[in-house]
Amino acid sequence: QVQLVESGGGLVQAGGSLRLSCAASGRTYSRYAMGWFRQAPGLEREFVATIDWSGSARYYADSVKGRFTISREYGKDTVYLHMNTLKPEDTGVYICAARSTWMPSTTRDEYGYWGRGTQVTVSS
Repeated sequence: QVQLVESGGGLVQAGGSLRLSCAASGRTYSRYAMGWFRQAPGLEREFVATIDWSGSARYYADSVKGRFTISREYGKDTVYLHMNTLKPEDTGVYICAARSTWMPSTTRDEYGYWGRGTQVTVSS
């Protein structure tokens, strides 16, 4: 019913920046929280950032706090992840997620919709 499509990934050198986008289509809800997760080969999905429906409340994983910024555009089913000062350990598939409530969450099981991900590779 709801499709999430990520874009903006790529290959960058350590210290560089990228901005990821996630566009939602289909039967979307006006009030829902969204988040970003990432996953490296052989590892479980890791929480990165989340934002509430209005964009007023935001939470980040300790590993990215101060370097990454999550945002959303009011009136659009789009969420962004601006990544600065990238490190090789940031490498992975970045996946967009949404949940049908206004409250944000850091727990993967509380999200009902997932994109297929976009690859981010940081070289040293």
